[in-house]
Amino acid sequence: MERLWTIDDVAEFLNVPPDSVREWRKKGYGPPARKVGKHLRWYPAAVRDWFDQLPVDDAA
Repeated sequence: MERLWTIDDVAEFLNVPPDSVREWRKKGYGPPARKVGKHLRWYPAAVRDWFDQLPVDDAA
């Protein structure tokens, strides 16, 4: 099993600032996270699945 990701790991994978991931969480958007004590952690597979389900922008 892969280690759980921190917010910095998620941000790095998605190539966005960690603050973007924090804002997404406040808005109910983004990959699902788990609380471990007072820390948020993500399953890498869940982040990848979430990313793969995003719409493709053919203009990009």
